[in-house]
Amino acid sequence: MVIPLEPQDLFRIKSSHLLVDVRSPSEYAQGHIPGAVSIPLFSDDERAAVGTRYHQAGKEAALLVGLDLVGAKMSGFLKKLNVLNRGKAKEVAVYCWRGGMRSASMAWLFELGGYRVHLLKGGYKAYRTYIRREAGNGLDMLVIGGLTGSGKTEVLKHLRENGQQTIDLESLACNKGSVFGYLGQDPQPGNEQFENNLFDELAGLDASRPVWLEDESRSIGTIGLPSEFFIRLKRSPLILLKVPEVVRLERLKLEYAGFEKQELIAALGKLLQPLGGLNFREAVRHIEAGDFVRAIQIVLGYYDKMYLKALLRITDRRIIEVNAGSGDAAQNAELILRLISDSFQKQSLPQDPRPASENSSDNF
Repeated sequence: MVIPLEPQDLFRIKSSHLLVDVRSPSEYAQGHIPGAVSIPLFSDDERAAVGTRYHQAGKEAALLVGLDLVGAKMSGFLKKLNVLNRGKAKEVAVYCWRGGMRSASMAWLFELGGYRVHLLKGGYKAYRTYIRREAGNGLDMLVIGGLTGSGKTEVLKHLRENGQQTIDLESLACNKGSVFGYLGQDPQPGNEQFENNLFDELAGLDASRPVWLEDESRSIGTIGLPSEFFIRLKRSPLILLKVPEVVRLERLKLEYAGFEKQELIAALGKLLQPLGGLNFREAVRHIEAGDFVRAIQIVLGYYDKMYLKALLRITDRRIIEVNAGSGDAAQNAELILRLISDSFQKQSLPQDPRPASENSSDNF
């Protein structure tokens, strides 16, 4: 008997069941549940042919076309599953787009082949609805903020090394969050796959402990954060790391001066309008002359202004300043942990947020 599986229960069995995506190759490439293997019932062309027949002559005619296409391939599906599942218990979870005929057909075949089969109710569509709604729900988030070049990502790394739970959104997005953020990075995943990967990370966390993240705008490169997750992020306590400008300039110089000058100028072109023509030309001139610090100062003027404006727009979160005298990320991570330990009881953090105006000693 095929066992129906709710989206929220999928994460309970993922480690013990082979997860099989039976949609077409292009559907799988656009976005799939992390860890799922692809055993497509139809190729992209076959799926298009069945869809065309459905619109022309209805469900029964499309079904006959589908059966003609699949009949000769059925043993191949089972052989591929056996290879992928080799050495594991014969338990699988199967999904298609809506949990309809494609996954039901493959579930029947796999059960016939001796497998215990779970079928995802509502399919990949129901999974997507679930993760977009639930991303970050039930987790206590602590968010590290600060002006560009403050070393937030490095601090996050040291927090993880100190045993803290962290999610590195920029690593998942393959972008450092500015117009230069794609330099030296792998190609960004599609937005759909990013959301799937993010939820997979969140689902593996211990909800009894806080998770540390970096403060982000709604977009990281071409990636947009899920709406509910973004709202939760912006309502979570913000630890605002304040680092001297000279330290920020040096960090950014080390991070970006190694790239080709034309790469930097091409990326800078995205800021032509917000910087203004005069500032843009000055920044280009400094890059061409190898005076990266002067170029960075011009760009920082824009990013600092934008970050501070965004900070002022959100008033329903607690903000705690951390005045760091150096750019030593390990030292700043320890400073943050001491401050949090002294200032808060973990249970009160998300449940008792204060508007930023309530306590001037905590506010930026």
